[in-house]
Amino acid sequence: MRVCILGAGGLGSVIGGLLAKSGVETVLIARQAHADAVNANGLKMTGVRGEFVVKERLSAAANVDRIDGDFDYMILGVKSKDTNTILDENASLKGRVATVCSVQNNIVKEGILAEFFGEEAVLGASTIEGATLEGPGHAHNHMTVDTTAYFGELDGTVSPRAQLITDAFNAAGLSTKAVPHIRQVLWEKLTQIGNASTWSVSTLAGNPGLGFADGLVVREGAEHFVTVARELLSVYKAQGYEPQNFYAPISRLKEINAIEDYEEAVQMVLKMGQGLKERGTVGRTSMHDDVLRGRKTEAEFIIKPFVEKGAELGIPVPTVTACYRIIRVLDNYLQ
Repeated sequence: MRVCILGAGGLGSVIGGLLAKSGVETVLIARQAHADAVNANGLKMTGVRGEFVVKERLSAAANVDRIDGDFDYMILGVKSKDTNTILDENASLKGRVATVCSVQNNIVKEGILAEFFGEEAVLGASTIEGATLEGPGHAHNHMTVDTTAYFGELDGTVSPRAQLITDAFNAAGLSTKAVPHIRQVLWEKLTQIGNASTWSVSTLAGNPGLGFADGLVVREGAEHFVTVARELLSVYKAQGYEPQNFYAPISRLKEINAIEDYEEAVQMVLKMGQGLKERGTVGRTSMHDDVLRGRKTEAEFIIKPFVEKGAELGIPVPTVTACYRIIRVLDNYLQ
């Protein structure tokens, strides 16, 4: 198997590094400084899976034109707002890749890939693996969960190619499942990410010293979290889905959905925050980090879909809409 990671920042580098470490020939398409560091010294990986350097079966370049040969899979990992740019810059991938998929945080990625590569090339994919690029040649893998990735055909089947990449991820230590309901996984992930991102930026971005758990242990923070979650869930469920906690144990959508009493739900979130604090898991969402680093967020791809789908289905989401407006104001002054 030969895999190309297009847009190898933190997440793409972690996936690519682990695949290469397990025996898969992997090419990272990344910023020049990162590519140069990987080619010179290998990829340093730190975090939940330990500290090590990957050199064998791993190469990198700033553009795929500098890499010869074809690929069995291309995995898109760039920020959603940069999708069209990186695809245009690496247009020579057309005709060189058998299967394409994306691990981005949005629900339009498969459609974009279909327009670029053709519908038959696209495989549904989702992951919640946590990673950041600490510097050229160094990827930090700060979070994983019991099942961290899912693959499946968009027509609701599990194909041989879905199973093959699933097996490769599992061999690399990335616990993965091939499923027939990948579209539901995509929407539930967006609900989970949307909940965390909408809440964290609207609650914590004013103080760079605060992390996710810091807000959850404050009653008003827990109340806000539950309110945002319930609005997002109302849109998710209106499409015929029921929360499954695909990304347990960090997902609490199923529990929040099952608790009718508002106060009980708030107490559950307070307890969750306290548990995170006790374990030292403070952390921040990527959208929160983007704001603190002066970068535009992915609110257009993560939060806006719920505002639009809510309006389409006649489901009010006033708190989410207000948060979206606030974050878009911040975006207007970010790079």
